[in-house]
Amino acid sequence: MSLVKLKQDWEQLGHIDPYYAILSDPKLKYGKWDINELFKTGYCEIEEVLQHAVKLGYPSGRELALDFGCGVGRCTRALSKYFKQCYGIDVAQNMIVRAKELNGSISNCEFIVNCEVHLRIFPDNYFDMIYTNIVLQHLSNKSMIKSYICEFIRVLKESGLLVFQLPSYIPLRRRFQIRPRLYSLMRMLHFNERFAYQRLKLHPIRMNFIPAKEVITFLNETGAKVLEVQSRLIAGQAIQDRMYYVTKD
Repeated sequence: MSLVKLKQDWEQLGHIDPYYAILSDPKLKYGKWDINELFKTGYCEIEEVLQHAVKLGYPSGRELALDFGCGVGRCTRALSKYFKQCYGIDVAQNMIVRAKELNGSISNCEFIVNCEVHLRIFPDNYFDMIYTNIVLQHLSNKSMIKSYICEFIRVLKESGLLVFQLPSYIPLRRRFQIRPRLYSLMRMLHFNERFAYQRLKLHPIRMNFIPAKEVITFLNETGAKVLEVQSRLIAGQAIQDRMYYVTKD
């Protein structure tokens, strides 16, 4: 699946159920998320991450932060409490439009559409902190995931902090991606996306993973330093998940 197809899928999600697409809760599907509650989850999440980051001694500065796969700015606005300038980037144009509308009063947040498999819109050694959660897992393949991780390391300042989440194992039965495949088929047959999503209970959200050992080896090869890897179980303890805290020497 190309980045073009990925963009199409997330543009559709941004149209039919944007908040659930950002943070999936079965009880809040089909437009039931309250936007203030959604943003509250971002504040709690970033507060917890930064409290842990302080214990690790990173990042050394608090100038610039990047929220990769920002959606409507759930975590970008939370990061803006701690950094002088925050950038949120996303592949979906309609997510960015909504992010600008919802966060227009926050002067130190900037939202940008990025439809490339790189971050060349930013120079080397630019960000004090890069954060991405529940994003890399939805990319098309390992190659694309690793390409972005390389870019994170490139644009991260020395003694900066990269925090990213990525599943390390998904059970075989879940790798078939039945609902996303059927959703794509319905769209190819010109079924309306709302009909496929709401009536047929299908969706285009795919999930990928990379084993933790492979991720750590790759990070070491890129010149990064792994500070800590947190383990957790999600989706009814079926999926093994990891949160990586990384810096650049």
